[in-house]
Amino acid sequence: MDVCISTVDVGLDVGFDVDEWLDAHWDPDLTVEEWWQVLARAGLSHPALPAPWGRGWSVPEVTRLVEAMVARGALGPPLGMGLVMGVPTLLTHAAPTLRDALVPRILNGQDGWCQLFSEPGAGSDLASIQTRAERDGDEWVITGQKVWTSLGQWADYGMLLARTDAEAPKHQGITYFALPMRQPGVTVRPLREMSGRAMFNEVFLDEARVRVDHVVGDVGGGWRVANTTLNFERGGIGGGNNFAPSGAVPGTIAGHLERRAGSFADTPPPVGDEVVGLEQFQSFVGLARANGAIADASIRQDLMRLRSALMIQSWHVARMQAGGATTGGEGNMAKLRNSDITRMARDVGCRILGPHAMVTGADSASGGEIQALTVLSPAPSIYGGTDQVQRNIIGERVLGLPREPGPPRETPFRDLLQNTAATRDGRR
Repeated sequence: MDVCISTVDVGLDVGFDVDEWLDAHWDPDLTVEEWWQVLARAGLSHPALPAPWGRGWSVPEVTRLVEAMVARGALGPPLGMGLVMGVPTLLTHAAPTLRDALVPRILNGQDGWCQLFSEPGAGSDLASIQTRAERDGDEWVITGQKVWTSLGQWADYGMLLARTDAEAPKHQGITYFALPMRQPGVTVRPLREMSGRAMFNEVFLDEARVRVDHVVGDVGGGWRVANTTLNFERGGIGGGNNFAPSGAVPGTIAGHLERRAGSFADTPPPVGDEVVGLEQFQSFVGLARANGAIADASIRQDLMRLRSALMIQSWHVARMQAGGATTGGEGNMAKLRNSDITRMARDVGCRILGPHAMVTGADSASGGEIQALTVLSPAPSIYGGTDQVQRNIIGERVLGLPREPGPPRETPFRDLLQNTAATRDGRR
């Protein structure tokens, strides 16, 4: 199947009608591959992007599309790390030839992506990564280990950070690669969570190879590129993503491309629904009314605190999406608030259920929704950079506060103590 996206395909008139377009094009009997290609050719996989990749739509226009797709039960675009973080990063930093080779295959779901950033000894202190890349002719040879790699088991490509110069300061000796995952030097092992899922993975790189033209940005300039990816990640974690839901996994590994698009109507997204929204709040209110917990004034007060936080977050995200981000810390603030909202929802949800919060499963109170949220609740304050790191970034970059004590920034990476508090300065 043709994977090209042309400017002609996207060049529809200003009077584009979402309902008419969906009525004419959505067909549940199409394969996932066919449907995603239709979306991509119309610039609707990620319509907020500029043409030819998207349609340059505003937040209300994108929201209208999402609502119309949900109303019809239409399969959403190929959600995952590639669409949410990979495409914006490639459009910002990749050379035109690399961008043109990779971005269309993300938008039409041909390739699934993962993020190869964190390591066992470099999580929040991301700049301390020790995975190394050594030049060998027209290729780089990668050796090291990554961990907490979401959807790595289904990824065709990875957004990889590797150290290319141990003599340079730790933030300057890092390079960003688009790494092909399906090769002998890459081993992916799922990590089972206490929720029962295995969304995360550890990835072992044993002389894996990547072509020199798959460097994103400049050699040694990977830290700047990584911050672009992290900004999109944190904004998305905070609720900044605006896509119709999709339970189909993009890429060649999961085997979903050949399946019927309409067969995923009741399939949850592969990355899980980890952002509490007004829909969950309304279900909490319904539960409290049903079991009488709404009579407790303190529960009513906590419910309204939760709703207030959700509204503030929605206004903040809308301002970000509308181009009103001015401090550079909006994504960090959105991520922090999401951690708070998740904990607030967990606490008031468990209070509403009382002892029933200890019993999980589809037949339990709340259908297991609040119980699943309880198990999940520690995660948002950790992944994408811990809450403490987000506060450090906001303090230093936005408020201009002094940096935490540590070695001079010009210290060569090889001279730094590894995996100690002395080198911990977070993902920044």
